[in-house]
Amino acid sequence: MIEDKNQQRTNLSELGEFGLIDHLTKNFQIKKTSTIKGIGDDAAVLNFEKKNIVVTTDLLVEGVHFDLSYMPLKHLGYKAIIVNLSDVYAMNANATQVTVSIAVSNRFPLEALEELYAGIETAAKIYDIDVIGGDTTSSNTGLLISVTAIGEVDPEKVVYRNGAKPNDLLVVSGDIGAAYMGLQILEREKEVYKVNPNNQPDLESYSYIIERQLKPEARKDIVKLLSDLDVKPTAMIDISDGLSSEIIHLCKQSEVGCDLYESKIPLDPQLISTCEEFNIDSTTVALNGGEDYELLFTISQEDFPKIKANPHFSVIGFITEKKAGLNLVTRAETKIPIKAQGWKNFSD
Repeated sequence: MIEDKNQQRTNLSELGEFGLIDHLTKNFQIKKTSTIKGIGDDAAVLNFEKKNIVVTTDLLVEGVHFDLSYMPLKHLGYKAIIVNLSDVYAMNANATQVTVSIAVSNRFPLEALEELYAGIETAAKIYDIDVIGGDTTSSNTGLLISVTAIGEVDPEKVVYRNGAKPNDLLVVSGDIGAAYMGLQILEREKEVYKVNPNNQPDLESYSYIIERQLKPEARKDIVKLLSDLDVKPTAMIDISDGLSSEIIHLCKQSEVGCDLYESKIPLDPQLISTCEEFNIDSTTVALNGGEDYELLFTISQEDFPKIKANPHFSVIGFITEKKAGLNLVTRAETKIPIKAQGWKNFSD
């Protein structure tokens, strides 16, 4: 759970808002030359000279996007940064700065927020970004985290969702679906804990898929790898809401169709065995799971030799004319329409 009853507990009211901001941000160091002024004034000041700037914002809400009964606060801080950086990398850009705002209820002591910010600080160090500002306020409903990420990209290198052309290849980084099955394991163990709080779960055999849920990574390395290989994708999107949903977004924006091959979707062995244990179809999980934060992109066929046999990439289909529609080509060689059943923020 979120706190050990024996730990030190400092009420946030003892610091006040500005004291809290000073306390939580004292370890953040400025490293980017584009950061002229970070935390400590009315606004941050940035200078990017001749680069294009990309900006993205994400909101994480307790009870909707995360459950603190199994999500450690340090992991949550880390993940809050990662999900935003992933959107920057999906533009073929380099992330440089973030702002972090939180709304927090009085059930959280200072020590809990120190854990959250330790995760933010770790992500900032690993991904080489500056934390340049944010806000803190009170909440009646639990914890809310809003992160804005800023990045830079050469004007000729920016990649949108709308550039895919018929005959382009559909490519994905890494593997798909593991984060969703990691969530299923955590939810199952939560129910077991409710019945028997003394039960100690053995999660060793699920370590990879649980880490994909609790501590995802953004694919900064893929942006660099594509640059090193001299490959500029024709369109790109990150996989946050499920593979099928992202394919639909990309094809709709590009006004094209696609054929996605079920047999080509990359699945981790731990995902496959866990799907069998839960009696869930692994393709359904890969299509609809979400939170993988891999990159889905299209490339022209002439770039295929540059990525061929690269272990970071899987060619999973190709782009067709719009009138051909969006199809999943099953292992039995039948075509079925791709539908989005992934993550929805608002229920009907």
